Amino acid sequence: MAGPVAAVGYHPFAKTLHWLTAVLVLGLLGVGLWMVGLPIGMTKLLAFAWHKWLGLCVFVLTLLRLAWRRLSPPPALPAALAPWERRLAPLVHWALLVLIVVQPIEGWLMSSAGGVQVFWFGYLALPDLVPRDQHLFRLLRAAHHYLAFLLIGIIALHVAAVIRHDLARRDGIFRRMWF
Repeated sequence: MAGPVAAVGYHPFAKTLHWLTAVLVLGLLGVGLWMVGLPIGMTKLLAFAWHKWLGLCVFVLTLLRLAWRRLSPPPALPAALAPWERRLAPLVHWALLVLIVVQPIEGWLMSSAGGVQVFWFGYLALPDLVPRDQHLFRLLRAAHHYLAFLLIGIIALHVAAVIRHDLARRDGIFRRMWF
C-alpha cells in the first residue's frame, strides 16, 4: 500500500512556521552581526538578551516544524527537476534545519561555559548545560561565529534556488511555500 499522497503545496501551518522561522533567523543573523561590535553597555546587553531569547524561539519553532513534518509530509518535488536538483534540494533543506537547531543549543552551551545563565525572556531560568570553562567558551564562540556564516551561505543558496525556480523556470516551487 502506498503512503499518503503529498499535496501540491505545503499546509498553511507549515507555511506559517517556515516564514516565522525565516524572519526570526534573518533578524537573529542581523542582530548577531551588529551586536558583536557594540561597546559594552546597556544596548549590547539587551541585544545579547534578545538574541538569546529569539534564538530559543527559533529552536522551539524548528522542533515544532520537525514534528509537523512527520505528521504532514512535504509535497513531492516537481517531476521537471533535474536529478542533481532532486539530490541537492533535500540536502540544503536539512542543512538549514540542522543549523537552526544546532545554533541555539550551541549558543546556550556558550553562555553556560561563559558563566552567564540564560533567562528566557528574562523570567524562565534555563539550566547551565556545562560548567563555566573559559577555554570551552572561546571554542564555542568561534563555532557559533563560523556556523552563523555557514548558515548565511546556505540561506543564500536556498534563496538563489527559489529565485531561479520562480523567475527563470517559473515552475511553482516558490508558490508551494507562499500563502
